[in-house]
Amino acid sequence: MTDIKGKWALLTGASRGIGRLSAVFMAKQGVNLVLHSRSREHCQDILNEVKALGVEAYCVEAELSEPEQIEAMCAEIDAKGTPVDIILNNAGLQIAYRTEYLKTPASDYDISFRINTTAPMMICYHFLPAMEKRGFGRIVNTTSGIDLEPEQAGYSGAKAALNKVTRDLGLKYQGTDITLNLTDPGWCRTDLGGPKAPNAPESALPGVLVGAFVSDKKSGRIFSAQEFAGMTLEEAVAKAESQESPY
Repeated sequence: MTDIKGKWALLTGASRGIGRLSAVFMAKQGVNLVLHSRSREHCQDILNEVKALGVEAYCVEAELSEPEQIEAMCAEIDAKGTPVDIILNNAGLQIAYRTEYLKTPASDYDISFRINTTAPMMICYHFLPAMEKRGFGRIVNTTSGIDLEPEQAGYSGAKAALNKVTRDLGLKYQGTDITLNLTDPGWCRTDLGGPKAPNAPESALPGVLVGAFVSDKKSGRIFSAQEFAGMTLEEAVAKAESQESPY
């Protein structure tokens, strides 16, 4: 298992739900945090909480549907001299559930792909060159297990695209100490998942984060977080490292 104490992680969607839980978990491992939300004000509470755990942290803001705001956020992080070694692309948007799926508007795809595919990949592309220079990096992109539901085509299509481009890019780093993997939190009772979801948000940990701790130099895997529920971090990482990559 990789010791990432003292390293910096960028966590998107950190103000609530699984993102907030992940921020606290990472802080308890001694990881410094760049906490993203659409507004810095939304992250103030979690900022105070993680700093009380003894790590360095600060907030950034960006509307992830706007590429210019993503670029500005990344430039701000660079200007602070923060060496982002870990990226946890947690933020996402479930745009709609279309009962009349044959009337799905084009805007569902446009917005979903902007936030769920383009935004995380822009962040990856921006920070990977510096990771290459330092010889270390961990990227975990959050996907979804939704399948065979045309009612959620915009969202599931965008996540399927994220799977593809993450795996394609991960091949370029296979065998190095830079890994790109995916995680599927499962259907959890968050603002995105809704109150009828079967899983508590806490059940997604440590599974959603194991990709940050793996040390086997393998990329391209999808870690289904619910398969790690109830495990210690050490147990979860050992299970994750037993999973083969697709290459």
